[in-house]
Amino acid sequence: MKKVLTAFVATLVLAAASAAMAAPIVMDGSTTVLPFGQAAVEQYMKEHQGVQFSVSGTGTGNGFKSLADGAAQIANASRFIKDSEIQNCISKKVYPVPFAVALDCIVPIVHKDNKVADLTKAQLKDIFAGKITNWKEVGGADAPIVVVGRDTSSGTYGTWQEMIMDAGEKTRVTAKAQVTASSGAMLATVSKNPNAIGYEGMGYVNDTVKGLKVEGVAASAATARNGQYPLSRFLYMFTNGWPQGEVLNFLMYMQSDAGQKIVNSTGYVSLREVK
Repeated sequence: MKKVLTAFVATLVLAAASAAMAAPIVMDGSTTVLPFGQAAVEQYMKEHQGVQFSVSGTGTGNGFKSLADGAAQIANASRFIKDSEIQNCISKKVYPVPFAVALDCIVPIVHKDNKVADLTKAQLKDIFAGKITNWKEVGGADAPIVVVGRDTSSGTYGTWQEMIMDAGEKTRVTAKAQVTASSGAMLATVSKNPNAIGYEGMGYVNDTVKGLKVEGVAASAATARNGQYPLSRFLYMFTNGWPQGEVLNFLMYMQSDAGQKIVNSTGYVSLREVK
């Protein structure tokens, strides 16, 4: 009996050691998803001792590359996956499965002192294409417009291209546009330049900049959910095939009321109203 008990204890010790040495679940991708993704991971690990995550924000495109290469188990995305990215995944026997985890609004942002409050999608397109070059053309001061955009790996860039630049007729962003590599860099650049205009996910917009209405509609949880805000979008987490184990448990947590409350607490929009 003593030998059996000793063997049983040894088995438990080995199992505990194995769990402790388990590789962390790697989450990579969108910097837009990063704030609530990181917050949800931290809370999940508190509630599930022994589960470890490694979280980084390198951009939506890079997240899909990490998923395709097997370097990440979860790819955060602020847009839906492109056909070319699906093909890259499949070529490596990776089959991306999307999970909607939040809603967001892309908000045009300007310097706090800019008196412009509302722009149409057509005006935004012409500004970013370099056709409208002075703020006085859209009701602002007589000053040159400084266009600030995101790098091509950004999911927010991809959504802006689809919703604004490709609307009706595909148009390129002006070559004079400044390019920023992250949401933080976008906010810093616009906040320091009285003539700048950029765009950012609603969860990142703070009082260092001024958010504009689009087509007379302000970005909010209500206008995102009912579709009134013209630049609303879903935010995603992608996995390789249907997830299993702790990856599945985490995604179910992310979509639960507890996870959706974390989405709201970080300034984004939960998929449904939660109390």
